[in-house]
Amino acid sequence: MVGPGGAMRFLNALQPVGLAILRVALALIFVYHGYPKLVRADAGMREFFMQHGFPGYFVGLAGILECIGGGLLLIGLFTRPAALLLAAEMGIAIWRVKMVHGVFAVNEYQFELALAAGCVALATVGAGSLSVDHVMFGEGGGAKRRVPKGSRD
Repeated sequence: MVGPGGAMRFLNALQPVGLAILRVALALIFVYHGYPKLVRADAGMREFFMQHGFPGYFVGLAGILECIGGGLLLIGLFTRPAALLLAAEMGIAIWRVKMVHGVFAVNEYQFELALAAGCVALATVGAGSLSVDHVMFGEGGGAKRRVPKGSRD
């Protein structure tokens, strides 16, 4: 029988896989929803954006953000800033488009809220070791801190 400590060690060992699964799932969703805005935006889609107070060209901007941001999440490159921008986009979508009946009508914005929460999680913890960020920048996904030889913290 495995005790609580053993189970925690096992789950901790799976953190890179869990972060990779989260990144891939979010990437697929963002690319799936961003591609039509980028490639097949029609007058109706632009009108929808304008009805909510955005300029019509924001359709293409949202498509670029979702496709490129989703692609970056997929490979785990610049994960923290990409996730932060995507979380901000979802926050704006909730605020300006989805939350028409107030904060307690969660059923109106639950999808965008889940996407934003997943992106905030990635922005705070990074892409994990199964990512380009890890290969290029080290564990945290940010630039490695260089300490000159002979100096101390």
